[in-house]
Amino acid sequence: MPPSLAPRPRPPLRRRSTPHPPPGYSQTRALATAKAPSSLFSPLDTFPDRHIGPDDKEMAGMLSKLGYDSMDAFVADAVPDKIRSSTTAVSDESIPALSESELFRRAKELGRANKPFKSYIGMGYHNAVVPPVVLRNVMESPAWYTPYTPYQPEIAQGRLESLVNFQTMVMSLTSMDIANASLLDEATAAAEGMVMAFTGSHGKKRTFFADRGVSPQTIAVLRTRAKGFGINLVVGDALQDLGDKKDLCGVLVQYPDVNGEVKDFSGLAESVHASGALLVCATDLLALTMLKPPGEWGADIVLGNSARFGVPAGYGGPHAAFFACTDKLKRKMPGRLIGLTREQHIRREKATSNICTSQALLANMAAMYAVYHGPVNLQRIAQKVHGLTQVVRTAVEGFGYKSVNAQFFDTLTIDVSGVASSADAVHEAAVKSGINLRKIDDSTVAVEDVVALTNVFASAASKPTLSIADLAAPESLAIPEALRRTSKFLPHPVFNTHHSETEMMRYIYHLQSKDLGLVHAMIPLGSCTMKLNSTSSMMPVTFPEFSAVHPFAPKDQVKGYLEMIKELEDDLCKITGFAGCSLQPNSGAAGEYAGLSVIKADICLIPVSAHGTNPASAVMAGLKVVAIKTHNDGNLDLEDLREKAEKHKDNLAAFMITYPSTFGVFEHGVQDACKIIHDNGGQVYLDGANLNAQVGLTNPAICGGDVCHMNLHKTFAIPHGGGGPGVGPICVAEHLASFLPSHPLIATGGQKAIDAVAAAPFGSASILLISWAYIKMLGGTGLADSSKAALLNANYMAHRLKGHYTLRYKNGKGRVAHELLIDLAEFDKAAGLKVMDFAKRLQDYGFHPPTCSWPISTCMLIEPTESETLEEVLRCYDSDPQGGGDIITGKQPKDNNLLKNAPHPLSWNRPYSRETAAYPMPWLRERKFWPTVSRIDDAYGDTNLIVSKPVLCIERGTHSSRSSVTAPP
Repeated sequence: MPPSLAPRPRPPLRRRSTPHPPPGYSQTRALATAKAPSSLFSPLDTFPDRHIGPDDKEMAGMLSKLGYDSMDAFVADAVPDKIRSSTTAVSDESIPALSESELFRRAKELGRANKPFKSYIGMGYHNAVVPPVVLRNVMESPAWYTPYTPYQPEIAQGRLESLVNFQTMVMSLTSMDIANASLLDEATAAAEGMVMAFTGSHGKKRTFFADRGVSPQTIAVLRTRAKGFGINLVVGDALQDLGDKKDLCGVLVQYPDVNGEVKDFSGLAESVHASGALLVCATDLLALTMLKPPGEWGADIVLGNSARFGVPAGYGGPHAAFFACTDKLKRKMPGRLIGLTREQHIRREKATSNICTSQALLANMAAMYAVYHGPVNLQRIAQKVHGLTQVVRTAVEGFGYKSVNAQFFDTLTIDVSGVASSADAVHEAAVKSGINLRKIDDSTVAVEDVVALTNVFASAASKPTLSIADLAAPESLAIPEALRRTSKFLPHPVFNTHHSETEMMRYIYHLQSKDLGLVHAMIPLGSCTMKLNSTSSMMPVTFPEFSAVHPFAPKDQVKGYLEMIKELEDDLCKITGFAGCSLQPNSGAAGEYAGLSVIKADICLIPVSAHGTNPASAVMAGLKVVAIKTHNDGNLDLEDLREKAEKHKDNLAAFMITYPSTFGVFEHGVQDACKIIHDNGGQVYLDGANLNAQVGLTNPAICGGDVCHMNLHKTFAIPHGGGGPGVGPICVAEHLASFLPSHPLIATGGQKAIDAVAAAPFGSASILLISWAYIKMLGGTGLADSSKAALLNANYMAHRLKGHYTLRYKNGKGRVAHELLIDLAEFDKAAGLKVMDFAKRLQDYGFHPPTCSWPISTCMLIEPTESETLEEVLRCYDSDPQGGGDIITGKQPKDNNLLKNAPHPLSWNRPYSRETAAYPMPWLRERKFWPTVSRIDDAYGDTNLIVSKPVLCIERGTHSSRSSVTAPP
């Protein structure tokens, strides 16, 4: 037995006596201690009191236990003096606070400023109908939008099962061998396809050809990504202009294309394959219910946007992209692949993709849409869309116009020459009718809408208008015989069972019951900041004035959106201290990539204490990664930094730092480190993953940064959604503002703007409302108070755990930042107990484990956030896994004990009592969350691809993705 363990027979692992609460602690949060209103006319529904967990008495008690008589004295010890300044503070003067009811009224006011035009613009964005049973029970349900990515699969079986449905749906409709669990949007998915084609040639072939029928926003994102990898992007007619194929690594086509044409690419596929290149196809899931799927005519990679399956347009997002490929490419596929456990594809500086690129909540909505409708009703919807498009063609041709494309699914290109005075005349007539023209592509279109649309052309041609009685149903399809789908799709029982609302509701709740979210308990994941996603900030997202808006609608129709966006940009600049902001990046990883892309050079220095996604983002931006050492106390090795900065000064692009570091401390030398970089001609990229510890107390600019991204799904309270959505806007110093990302269809960015990094001009615009509302309701003072509470909760938990675990890093005053890193290495030495043994046992207590084995393999990174009350912090503290002392002393065998066997589901076959395993604390008898499966081998799942498909369990009326471990056909 190690000497350090000898005096403590159960380090933190035997049930400890009832903890002594600090002064002022009570079992129920004392809301009566909330600050009294300043006058009779002041609102009572102030948000800080609802968002910040500990009340005044609880905070006073925690501060007393830590040895402080005031919050200011505590913050002075936690945050270095030289980065704290009154000039960095945000206050209610700079960001006035709104009450919840005031915010609601303001959101409604902005919504009314948007014009509710009917948009037939298309280009991958559709006014999809969200089935109410999915809207209420998935999109608006905290049981679905608050859980984290399924890193702990035992308590994420519902989401995993639903994501298997999504993957199965995509494979079936595309006729591809395998699909992932979603990407950010269609444009970035196409960029991933391009990179796969490039890396598949081992970098020997550098030309990637994009057909001119591909959407312009996709081509813009391809240009951005191509620069980082040195790919030569060529745009032209893929059926005519490929030319010499010796340097060709891949070809991207769109099916149907952006102008609606349905082309036969089977001959192109053969030609591309003969040259050793890959054929990538962007497509439409609804169209594939009627069109011959790409997997049947030779595509290697198939991608697109699943928003058409029940996700609102939302001025551009969020939407879940889909990505499928052939079996031989499965190990190169980007993003997450869901099988019996998660599959990760991230390899630090060797990565060519980034794992943090999924949209799980939106993928689950799309999957539920397919489950609810089934193959028969999906095809009926597609047939209606196609039929109404034909009706429009017949009507407008009757006015003398000419349809350019004779073969289409849902998109028409109309030649107006010779009939209307100009195309502008048609658009003007459309605007007068409240219509945005480009195409009819919409399952929400009613017959009345078709009449209104055709009469726009009648008006422009000075022809008599039509009525419903004048319309005739088409007699045949406008799809070539050779390109019509003949194969069956979605035959799996799950897509053919739950078509009544009753059954659908029960299915949704059955899956929901298998997942642990913030509705159950704290999720203390370090670096992930799982705080409250308040109902009041979520409500505006589903207002139709925001959710039904097309991202390419004219700016005079979206004044409310643009005003909200400008307010959010301004507030984020105030918070970070920077001059410019872009909201386009639609994930934290995309924000890292965008921020680095505005910096021009070659070398990126990254310390080992930086956020885990940083190296992958640097490589994607075309930078070479050089690692920087840290000292044993967790602080940066400034001498190593200086040496490498000077060595690479001729082509130094950036220093990429996370602050506070992922080791859980504010480093005193951050400004010195930034000066070293600036002295050697580089820029400082400050990763905003841990911005929750900075807001209102310091900022990235004062720390020395030139650019930062912010995880709005962390610091600014957008829900994680079980693995997405996220938003990762960037803020930059004045000298970089002119490089902020542009967009080919809506003006964004500066005078020297880089190309687009996302499909929509403002990224996932609809959920920007959440962070806008969060900031407005807290106000400047509330934002600062939230940071202080986050610091206090983390330091109080570190104090309580002292003596039971080794706190790996702290500053010179003994303080951590907003998270703490505890080391479990001694338990491995003494009893063979690994980090994951502790993590799995915490599930028996009804808690999601902290971040495990990162940034150090033997550690847990714990972040309680400001939203958790003292009661919940203590409940988590009391949940130290039991049994370690018994294992060390030999009372339990090392290979068959409470920790090694955890978590414990309802089934039972263990050498100890079920009581000991399932109810280690008394309160669990009332608040027990049961894992639905026993332990899953995460490491095995990371290295062995085992993909399951949904199989119906007839006797229970549900299905389980765990019933099959064979790869899908």
